[in-house]
Amino acid sequence: MKNRQLFIDKQALATLSFAKEGILSPVDKLMNEQESKIVDETGFYKDIPFPFPFIMAPFGKANSRVLVSAKKDEKLDFIVNGQIRGTITVDEVFKIDKKRRIEQIFGTYDPSNPEIKLFLKRLGDYSICGEYELDFDDIKNIKNTIEEAKNRIKPKNIASVMMSAKPFHRAHERLIRITLEKTDLLIIFLLKPYTEDLISYDLRLKTLNYFIDNYLPRSRVIVVPFENTYIFAGHNNAVLDSICAHNFGCDRLVLGQNHSGIGMYYDKNEIKSILSRYDTLKIKVDIITEFVYCNECRTLVSKNTCPHGQHHHIKYDSQTMMELLKAGILPPAVLMRKDISAILLSEIFPNRFENIQKIYDNIFPTSGLLESHSEKDFYLELMNLHQTVSLT
Repeated sequence: MKNRQLFIDKQALATLSFAKEGILSPVDKLMNEQESKIVDETGFYKDIPFPFPFIMAPFGKANSRVLVSAKKDEKLDFIVNGQIRGTITVDEVFKIDKKRRIEQIFGTYDPSNPEIKLFLKRLGDYSICGEYELDFDDIKNIKNTIEEAKNRIKPKNIASVMMSAKPFHRAHERLIRITLEKTDLLIIFLLKPYTEDLISYDLRLKTLNYFIDNYLPRSRVIVVPFENTYIFAGHNNAVLDSICAHNFGCDRLVLGQNHSGIGMYYDKNEIKSILSRYDTLKIKVDIITEFVYCNECRTLVSKNTCPHGQHHHIKYDSQTMMELLKAGILPPAVLMRKDISAILLSEIFPNRFENIQKIYDNIFPTSGLLESHSEKDFYLELMNLHQTVSLT
């Protein structure tokens, strides 16, 4: 007999896989109503920090009809984009408080917030729990990649960094180098979103790998995708990042002070964060202070160690750099490595110039021989001209 169906998206599938593969451990299943209440009240599951109940309440009238009529031990198929991608055996179905669910994840209930507005469009009224199986190997593949690196290097310690690298800039480089100095193996979890963006995940991965291949000891650094699903959208994402990094096998997680979800504050002259609530987390979390370029020091510095005021500081603001790239402008080399900028602009604006060869030959010095040049070459040489100072 054909199973009835629940329609979910790839985000939900990936989120379920995090638990199934032990990355949210000790959470390894969907919680029932009683477990959800305990986690909601305490912020712990089986004496281990977990910021909100791990539940799934799929949106839609068809899903609601199936859930309210589901019988215990009935098997339901998970349908993702028209394909069966898993099966759940019903244990319990219960109604949820949607407003409370939003508050648990985002820390507030503001339907005008774009992220909350998107979340409401995928949040149903009924949650289901029970044993489930999935056809989704992405999380398992990440575990295998990390295990292969561990077997190859035999590291005594493993550090991790979570980043979107949107775009990848000089402060990211400094964060990576500082972390690599203190570890045998560095795992960079590159956030993989579920929305379209000017700089795709593949392009961000390309720039990050370019930097690692050319400027770091490649054997000690690996980059893996991190499925940045809806549960990581809210103010608890630093806690979840810590849990996931630990369960992926890392000893240490390094976060920038501006990482969303840290919530830095002072308590009796002591710097604390949301992570201070969870002193039983099984991973060391290092919070690195903000980096800036100081035009007095003439180098990249920590704001905590630079004696000069903010009026001397050039900030590494990702949104501003994205605005420059959107406009087709090369970010200054002090903000982004020029070869990274060249890769980004040549792919964001492919075939931007009608005759790139003619423009190249008319502006830049050549050897006199006929040479073929790409748009990346053009941007690199253009940046070199920007850095020429003899007439300024």
